[in-house]
Amino acid sequence: MKKNIVIIGTGGTIAGKASSATETLHYTSAILSVNSLIHEIPEIHKIVHVTGEQLSQIDSCDMTCGIWLQLAARVNELLASNKVDGIVITHGTDTLEETAYFLNLVIQSQKPVVLVGAMRPVTAMSADGPMNLYNAVTLAANDKSIGKGVLVALNDTVNCSREVTKTNTMLQDSFQAPDLGYLGYIQGGIPYFYRLPARRHTLCSEFDCRGITDLPKVEIIYGYVDSSPIIAEAAVKAGAKGLIYAGLGNGNMSQDIRKGLINIEKQGVVIVRSTRVSSGIVTRNGAVHDDEYHFVVSDTLSPQKARILLMLALLTTNDPVEIQRMFWEY
Repeated sequence: MKKNIVIIGTGGTIAGKASSATETLHYTSAILSVNSLIHEIPEIHKIVHVTGEQLSQIDSCDMTCGIWLQLAARVNELLASNKVDGIVITHGTDTLEETAYFLNLVIQSQKPVVLVGAMRPVTAMSADGPMNLYNAVTLAANDKSIGKGVLVALNDTVNCSREVTKTNTMLQDSFQAPDLGYLGYIQGGIPYFYRLPARRHTLCSEFDCRGITDLPKVEIIYGYVDSSPIIAEAAVKAGAKGLIYAGLGNGNMSQDIRKGLINIEKQGVVIVRSTRVSSGIVTRNGAVHDDEYHFVVSDTLSPQKARILLMLALLTTNDPVEIQRMFWEY
């Protein structure tokens, strides 16, 4: 029996068009509707019953927390129906990893949710979008995907939303998980899994966005030579309830930054130490005495994903001990 899959469109390069088949750099994102994308891949109808919904039509650099909340509400609503077996979300690649991780924390279902994008517009002679979308649909329709959290499918690979990141500005194999590797591959329309997500997600998550209209303001502060706390102080003055410090090495920071962040933490703002390094663990009490300063460490989460987890944590608490527990579990 064919599965019932809903494809939700949000825009992005996968729905983009250029002036010629050889143009892959200068194009306009978010032109084609999700139903147009489905129409271009008639083979989809041989494997699933598919319907399309257009939730937004944007370049993913314009993604917002408000759209995230709308998307989460709609996905949860659809998955609560026994007439829907899985969801595929088309998305621009610039912020795809962030949307995927946010949904991984707030979707209350074991049914498959798969995010997919493209590195080349649909008009390119070697467009990757159509096959990526076909693979994403086969992944969402496969029972092996149940209970594995929100997945990301590009370039014949399956990635965990917590660990995947865009590693290259242009190449089609940009989406990878440098530390822990792919969850698996898609070959001939069949997903092959080789490992499982180990952290809490979806139905096992404690985060609930129902009734939430906005998320607490959290900003990311980047570490560099001779940096000062003025940007962090300005962010707090503008209303930030939490700060992610993308620090040096193991989340390290200069004496000036440390003094500034200690003072900010005393004002009730939560400080999370992450790193600008592309992989590795930020260890507690490693480069900085976190216990003494009441800082939180991000574990292996990138700064942009640490921001998402902190925003959700701040919906219920600003206790650094409790928030550190969340960072260990998610």
